[in-house]
Amino acid sequence: MNTTVIPVEMLIFAALFTAIVFMAARNDKKYSAQSIHNYPPDIQEEYFKTHEKMEVTYRSKKVILSKVLGILLFTGIILVCALCAGAQTFAQGFLLALLLMMWIGAYDTFFLDWVLFANLPMFRLEGTEHMDKAYHQKWFHLKGILFPGSLFGVIVSLLVGLLVTLVK
Repeated sequence: MNTTVIPVEMLIFAALFTAIVFMAARNDKKYSAQSIHNYPPDIQEEYFKTHEKMEVTYRSKKVILSKVLGILLFTGIILVCALCAGAQTFAQGFLLALLLMMWIGAYDTFFLDWVLFANLPMFRLEGTEHMDKAYHQKWFHLKGILFPGSLFGVIVSLLVGLLVTLVK
């Protein structure tokens, strides 16, 4: 496997992920159950004081569908990365996918969540603009990457490993 392409793949994956996050925060998309689900509970609570309440838990069909679509999207992106890197075995595909999922989890948590989400007005839900402290909840985002984020990473990694063996 050609490991020299992995840093480039990491940068491309981060750029794609950033584009997806920014597209999800545009216009009314951030007011969907799939997006509101990713906000800390106190922000959700404040938002729903003045807006129609919707189901935003992991039991919500819309949230489940968005997570499944995310797993499939990430599996596709990372499968391409694994094949470009020359992965030939389940282990190579799995380990590369796990590395890329750990990378994107760290990037999402430490940069997108802790820096951009916490500070850019475009991510603030209507009626919660005043909740600066709530938007800076580092522990909420760190817990999210530990679980369920790590579970999603393992699922994607298993799928990529399996697909590499089927393609090769």
